[in-house]
Amino acid sequence: MNRKLILLYGGILFLAVVAGSIAGLLSAYLRDLPEISTLERYRPSALTTVYAHTGEPIGEFYQERRVVVPLQKIPRILRQAVLASEDARFYEHEGVDLQGILRALWSDLRARRIVEGGSTITQQLTRQLFLSPEKSLGRKIKEAILSLQIETRHAKDEILEFYLNQVYFGSGAYGVEAASRTYFGKRAADLNLGEAALIAGLPKAPSQFSPFLNPERARERQRYVLGRMLALGMITREQAAEASAAPLSLVSPTPTVLAAHFVEGIRQELQDKVGPQKLYRGGLKVYTTLDASLQRAAQEALEKGVTDLERRQAGYRRRMKPSPPPVEGALVAIDPKTGYIRALVGGRDFRQSQFNRVTQALRQPGSAFKPFIYAAALSSGYSPDDLLLDAPVSYVAAPGAPLWKPENYDGKFLGPVPLHQALAESRNVPTVRLLEKVGPNKVIDLARRLGIRSPLQPYLSLALGSSDLTLLEITAAFAAFANEGIWIKPVSWVKITDPAGRILEESQTEVRDSIPAGLAQEMSKLLQGVVEHGTGQFAKVLGQPAAGKTGTTNDFEDAWFIGYSVGLVAGVWVGYDDHRPLGNRETGAKAAGPIWLEFMQQALRKSRSPDTSPSLPAVDSAPLRSAVPMN
Repeated sequence: MNRKLILLYGGILFLAVVAGSIAGLLSAYLRDLPEISTLERYRPSALTTVYAHTGEPIGEFYQERRVVVPLQKIPRILRQAVLASEDARFYEHEGVDLQGILRALWSDLRARRIVEGGSTITQQLTRQLFLSPEKSLGRKIKEAILSLQIETRHAKDEILEFYLNQVYFGSGAYGVEAASRTYFGKRAADLNLGEAALIAGLPKAPSQFSPFLNPERARERQRYVLGRMLALGMITREQAAEASAAPLSLVSPTPTVLAAHFVEGIRQELQDKVGPQKLYRGGLKVYTTLDASLQRAAQEALEKGVTDLERRQAGYRRRMKPSPPPVEGALVAIDPKTGYIRALVGGRDFRQSQFNRVTQALRQPGSAFKPFIYAAALSSGYSPDDLLLDAPVSYVAAPGAPLWKPENYDGKFLGPVPLHQALAESRNVPTVRLLEKVGPNKVIDLARRLGIRSPLQPYLSLALGSSDLTLLEITAAFAAFANEGIWIKPVSWVKITDPAGRILEESQTEVRDSIPAGLAQEMSKLLQGVVEHGTGQFAKVLGQPAAGKTGTTNDFEDAWFIGYSVGLVAGVWVGYDDHRPLGNRETGAKAAGPIWLEFMQQALRKSRSPDTSPSLPAVDSAPLRSAVPMN
């Protein structure tokens, strides 16, 4: 065999070995490839949106903050900006763009740094959905094969829609819609050219080009995208110059949170009801009972009230060792006819403390509990004009223990006083005597019928509110007085729908006749007396019929006012979380009353406005201003 034949056969054998090796390698890669048919069933996780009853989005639940939108609702200018930034030949290549790779390589060499990527949009989508983030030749081969397969099975517009809803844009935002709301507080459909260019430049390096973290780098990237759009003939030179020079109206990266404690309570309840998968990934819409304007009024009233208290007690607070924490407070407002929670403030700052002082804090209500003593007495045959003895009395608390001698707040005794006066002036001694005659168990039974579930001790000190309970349960109990004796379990949400608007869940209202209507009416008269000539006279400033009861505990640790007017029942509590005293003479009327009054004045103004009817929101109709991500 001559030399030429040997070389020929050797070459053929070598090529066969190489081809076989490549074929074997490709076969191995093909065996390990994910099944892309899952893309046909792919539904990107979408955040759940929580709406106020008045239509305003007030919160979100999510694992990935994403709002899925169809391609036709994404503006052309934003689609063009993304294509110019990431894959200008998207509609020309078949998943892998060799021309684009060479162009990117040349651009990087000229700039002596990486300024342009070579991956197509299809490759980026493939990498995010199916592959690990490792950087290796093997992964790049798999990425290319999968991208080619995806392009044979899915239309270009479908792939682009997947991408625009999937990719990460920084600051917790996935997809263009969430990015638009996160950075500009508006829908993607409302973006202008400059805003669209900035968002389109983010996927390459979301943190590096974040307008929140690196505004100058974000501007540089925006100008690069505008330059690419100009070079591709998508925009004119004048449009590029105008967009580049225009200021960016960014929203705050930490927006003011509305009703954070309320939204967190919704999250905890719905996580058990619908499950984490649906709640954090299902794109649900939760329609709540909250009135956004009343919520703002409640938050403002509470903050003003506790700030005024801290100012009054500045000298006392300076003497505290160690340095005192902030005074805390809580407010809840309920529509007595429906049980709807219209406002709920669980504390001064949700970021500092997620503890909900409306639903979780168990505190002694002091004299705010007295109406239940008097209601039990009326149901036992007493009348408002019956005389009660306001005179010194002592009781044996326990064998060997000192005698218990209840006293009045003013240290005085008035002798025989009418029942209505004893309640209006919140006199302790006649109330204890009344409880002794009526019996603690009868009072506890009535309180249970009015929805109070916290443990109540059957002792005479119950007359002074010695048993802990929550602000929500005592406010709901007062709501029964305002609602002809009908108790309604407080309702925080009305319905839950899927992204298409189909109702998945509706709240079930628990309603019962707790006390006779006549008794409820009589109690409302007695509680109006508290406002007219008793401890609640501050509420007369409202200029409307009002009823309620103050509450103050020993050493001024807790200050309460629960009252109703203008179709709302509102409860206010003020105190320190660690039970230290608020300060001298910080009674319910002084510490909690002004907060209630300020809130009710706002509610009265709202009730007189021409348009106060609640409405359900148009889906995705307003920018989101607060978020409660999954921990």
